[in-house]
Order: sequence, then structure tokens, then C-alpha cells
Amino acid sequence: MAGKTARKERAWLSACPKRFLAASERPLVHLRQSTAVAIGGRALLFEGPPGTGKSSLALALIDRGATLIGDDGIATAVHGGEPWAGPAPATAGLIELRNIGIVQLPTTEAPVALVLDLREDAPRFVEDPGSLDIEGFAIPMLAFDPRGPAAAVRAEYALRLHGLPAARTA
Repeated sequence: MAGKTARKERAWLSACPKRFLAASERPLVHLRQSTAVAIGGRALLFEGPPGTGKSSLALALIDRGATLIGDDGIATAVHGGEPWAGPAPATAGLIELRNIGIVQLPTTEAPVALVLDLREDAPRFVEDPGSLDIEGFAIPMLAFDPRGPAAAVRAEYALRLHGLPAARTA
């Protein structure tokens, strides 16, 4: 049994992005149940219960030029003094197309810039965005209603207006 566990760990490490490994080759990652895409070198995370539209919003953004980081599971780690999001090794590149199936897409990794909390009761106006702790960093978080044909465009504006900048130092 120990050999099987060691093989699984080696497979996980080989699939893990190199920036998520310490000098000792031990992963410094945490898995998070989020969906995420990269836009302009910044990670935009979507959180919410099943069926709220995380995968659909990611797919709409991918259609507009974003790159998938992960669907229903991402890996987070600190790299260069900031939190990064990358694909979860077990599901890297897989995204669910509701009523269609699961497809494989290219993935990337990026520094975390914004979290959208998907919910239908999101307020119409943002007075003060909240924040969410990811890897010890306060990441801006907005309640976001993913319904409607302009959801992807609104998500891009949310990232532009409320997301952390692309190049930042700790």
C-alpha cells in the first residue's frame, strides 16, 4: 500500500505546476472548490453552490479570450509574495458543459485578483467590495449575479474595477 501511495504522490507532484513546489519538492498548495479563469494575466475566481453558473460563466469568458485555470477545483499557493491559482492536478483542463459533457481545454495559472461570489440576490450596486482570505492575503470579493446575457462582460468590468493589479509586490 505504501508503494501505491508513493506513486500517487509522485504523479501528483509531476502534474503540479513547478511554482507550487518548495525547494524540498513538497507541495505548498491548497485545493479550493472554485472555478477560475485567467484574463490579462490575472486570476478571476468564481465561488458558489452547485448550479449557480460557475462553469457557464467561465465558458462565456473563455469564449471572449480568457483561459481556463480550473473548473470546480483549483490549487492555490503563494509564489513571489502573492497568491496564485493553478489547475488542480486531478481535474486539470476539464470543464463541465452542462447537458453536453466534460471537455478538455488548455489551462494556465495566474495571480489571484478577484473572487466573484455567485448568487442571485447580489446587490445592484457595489458600495464597498468585501474580501476573502486566500493563502493569507485579502482578495477583493464581490457578490455577483451570473444570470443574463451580459454576465461575462460584467465579470470583465468587475475584474478591471475591483481586482488587484496584475503586477504587485507583497
